[in-house]
Amino acid sequence: MDRPIHNIIQDAKSIHATNEQRQELLSLFHQADVEFVLKENLLEDLQKTSVSTINNQFFDTIFEKLWLRRKIEVQSRDFGPRLSVRFAQWAAILIVGLLLGYYFDAFKKESSPIYYTSVTPKGSVSEMLLPDGTHIFLNSGSKIKYSVDGVNNMREIFLDGEAWFQVAKMKEKPFLVHTSMYDVLVTGTTFNVKAYPNENDVTTTLEEGHVSVKSSENLKLAEDIMLKPGEQLVYNTESKNIQVQEVNTKWYTSWKDNKLVFVNMSLKDLAVLLERKYGIEIEIGDQSILDYHYDGTIKDETILEILEILKRTLPIQYRIVNQKVVIQKNN
Repeated sequence: MDRPIHNIIQDAKSIHATNEQRQELLSLFHQADVEFVLKENLLEDLQKTSVSTINNQFFDTIFEKLWLRRKIEVQSRDFGPRLSVRFAQWAAILIVGLLLGYYFDAFKKESSPIYYTSVTPKGSVSEMLLPDGTHIFLNSGSKIKYSVDGVNNMREIFLDGEAWFQVAKMKEKPFLVHTSMYDVLVTGTTFNVKAYPNENDVTTTLEEGHVSVKSSENLKLAEDIMLKPGEQLVYNTESKNIQVQEVNTKWYTSWKDNKLVFVNMSLKDLAVLLERKYGIEIEIGDQSILDYHYDGTIKDETILEILEILKRTLPIQYRIVNQKVVIQKNN
């Protein structure tokens, strides 16, 4: 790093700070090699700040949300080494959330919105807490760009991939998710949006509350579409059709709990799902087996265990070539 972190923080805090200087500070939160030094500097800086200058409502909201969730988890699990690790992880999330909230609050006088990006590589799922208290899980191979003070003073998300949202309620400041085809507007609710660039379906699944699916530059709707809990909207980019149906929402949101449920899924779609979950490449050597369908649940199984299960239940065989899985029809 060319400049000391302390200097970056001080420059970004200045009332004369440029947008580039503030972006430089925010970008540090996604650099693992400077995480410890960054948090240490921010905590020192926070201790020097008058409590009256910090948004106490933000502090209370985030702390309540995190503490309630950890309390429920402790009551429902046995104590052990993993519990200490989980507490440490959530303490880190709490600290980063509080610090981000403070600095975003300091930046909100900037005339143009400040956005920053979070990316989850294939083979993993990331969890994050936004400064407003919104809780997000970001699925494998996904990316979001967000601002707590976006256009028209809205909380704004740009999504490529899949994310589960539990949006903090702020009626005066709606929450808008942009996908490649349509926008999803909420004020406070729990829902899942799947919008991978290489897939034909853009899907919104509502668990709690209400959402409004709205037109965007790429898709003009005759009118907004309101979803109720338990409903799912699917827009197919090839057929241009929109379908709204009632679904078992857990089938579409269990991925955030490291569990995948698939019902009557084609081998073609299952291969994509396995590639994302395990961060591998799968090649289907015989196109005639792409329409084979499969029902199942994946939780803690390894990719080899999954392939063996598929081999026993479908007329297929597999081999591993140069770290790539090749699936063929069993002759």
